Amino acid sequence: MSTVARLRGLGALVSALLGCVAAGHAVAAGRLNLYCAYPDAAVCRGLANGFGSAHDVKVSVVQKPTGELLAQVRAEAGNQKADVWWGGPTDSFLLAAEEGLLEEYRSPKLGELHEWATRQTAPSGYKTVGVYGALLVLGYNTELLQKKKLAAPQCWRDLLKPEFKGEIQLSNPQSSGTAYMALATLVQTFGEDAAFAFLKSLHPSVSTYQRSGAGPLKAVARGEATVGLAVLHGVLTEAANGFPVGMAPPCEGASHEVGSMAIIKGARNLPNAKLFYDWALSKPAQELPASLKQYALPAARAAAVSPAIPDTSKVKVVSYDYVRFGSAAERKRLLGRWEREILGTQ
Repeated sequence: MSTVARLRGLGALVSALLGCVAAGHAVAAGRLNLYCAYPDAAVCRGLANGFGSAHDVKVSVVQKPTGELLAQVRAEAGNQKADVWWGGPTDSFLLAAEEGLLEEYRSPKLGELHEWATRQTAPSGYKTVGVYGALLVLGYNTELLQKKKLAAPQCWRDLLKPEFKGEIQLSNPQSSGTAYMALATLVQTFGEDAAFAFLKSLHPSVSTYQRSGAGPLKAVARGEATVGLAVLHGVLTEAANGFPVGMAPPCEGASHEVGSMAIIKGARNLPNAKLFYDWALSKPAQELPASLKQYALPAARAAAVSPAIPDTSKVKVVSYDYVRFGSAAERKRLLGRWEREILGTQ
């Protein structure tokens, strides 16, 4: 073989190797790792599939309760496994922002959102944004109430009635963002000492403190409990699926839960993380949960609101202090007190 032929062959081999390297980089660039704290796995999968199809990106998803994802993001600081965290109450995102775990990103979509979705954005340093909204409510099993001849609870204090002893399930605020929000809501509604006095009185009536915020309502829907802490869209979904559930916003005041989203500091696929962030705030992505019978309020003004969502304009809503209850010091203090005084494990 001539020298020229050898050189040509070597050039072809080098070109092929470079092509493989380039292809390898293309595959790496076409990935996104998503942490999802939404209670229904179908929404997490729907987001992954929707974004992946729209942008030719391979998306992997890890779904856990909000508190567990926060702990995981902390543990992985400096060597992050995920790019985006989607879903779960705002408090945890503000805490993560305070701890330097989130990336600043000013999406061009921010101006298209409802005011309640962007309320935390500037205070967090543009490190988090709301993606859906709901109300914190009391969920109950209508068939069990009828069978046991019990009136549906309308207020937090109704749960202290002796007939509900052993009939209630709540969530653990150490692992559940929804449960922490309920704890903070009671503190704002009753005052801190009165709130803890209420929780102490309620404790003997609680059969289980579930790990996730969705756990109590799942138990209620399946007849394993009569009453449970819930969010409005969870109750609507269970009802749409044929389960005998109803709900009541607590008469003392309901909190407006804002499910949030953030890019994780040190994201390995930062360009795709920003691309997902923008896509998740778009009309098609915002309307995706309703197509899966998940009836949270969309954050985008242009997104259609499902007719399955009732008018909540007359509901008494607590003016929830996200900045205070999203701070590391306040969260640690309240959770410590809850563990000492309610669980009695310290």
